[in-house]
Amino acid sequence: MTELEVPTPPGPARVVLDAPDRATAVLVLGHGAGGGIEAPDLLAAAGAVPAGVAVARVLQPYRVAGRRGPAPAAQLDEAWAAVLAELTRRFTGVPQVHGGRSSGARVACRGAVVADPAPVGVLTLAFPLLAPARKDGTRPDRSPEIDAVDAAGIPVLAVSGDRDRFGVPPAAVHREVVTVRGDHSLRAKGPVRDAVGPWLEKLLR
Repeated sequence: MTELEVPTPPGPARVVLDAPDRATAVLVLGHGAGGGIEAPDLLAAAGAVPAGVAVARVLQPYRVAGRRGPAPAAQLDEAWAAVLAELTRRFTGVPQVHGGRSSGARVACRGAVVADPAPVGVLTLAFPLLAPARKDGTRPDRSPEIDAVDAAGIPVLAVSGDRDRFGVPPAAVHREVVTVRGDHSLRAKGPVRDAVGPWLEKLLR
């Protein structure tokens, strides 16, 4: 396991990379808004990869700097793109699967439709379909972010807790949805691993 510091426009990102000598694919994972790369569902996903697949868990610059409050979306996306560019340089010609939990899932979805090369799949863990309620009670809909990935024809696996207060994405043409027992935290590692492993096997076959 290797720890990398990657320069990005908002500041350095940290990447924990677990890679075999000759990786056949790379799974890139981002964290939730106030959390980190040790979240249970991220570790479960990392542990579900087939043999030969590298895993890169990405800590955003604001968390590297010790802040818990998330950076603006534009900064998250800039940092993510810079990390992807570095991983593409390190793993030239190797297919990538992008993903993350909650806020990190949103970043992965936004990035997938503009990434070059495009990922062969996107893994969303606890994608927050609805934003927290505003003062007027409305909850902005975030479905366009994940719907854009489906529109681009990129396969998606969306894993969510059946009691997630932020909602569960519906199935779509290129989107498989798995609900497991739990809430937004997705702490049940076994069910997450059981959902992610077969999907990755099929996707990367």
